[in-house]
Amino acid sequence: GFCHGLKLTGGLGAPLTAAALADKPREALEDTILYGRTGTAMPGWTPHLSESDARWIVAELLKGFPE
Repeated sequence: GFCHGLKLTGGLGAPLTAAALADKPREALEDTILYGRTGTAMPGWTPHLSESDARWIVAELLKGFPE
């Protein structure tokens, strides 16, 4: 909730709504999850998530999860 907001509309981090992500390449979103974003508070989750996990997360976000 702190990073992307309880409804994924943004907080410390960017919004993760389907509308906010619609124009972003899937591969870039997956890379952001896995490796983070330099110069931001976004950490890389590679120690905890696989590439398959990142693909699933992106697919769910693009579908409008958690709605």
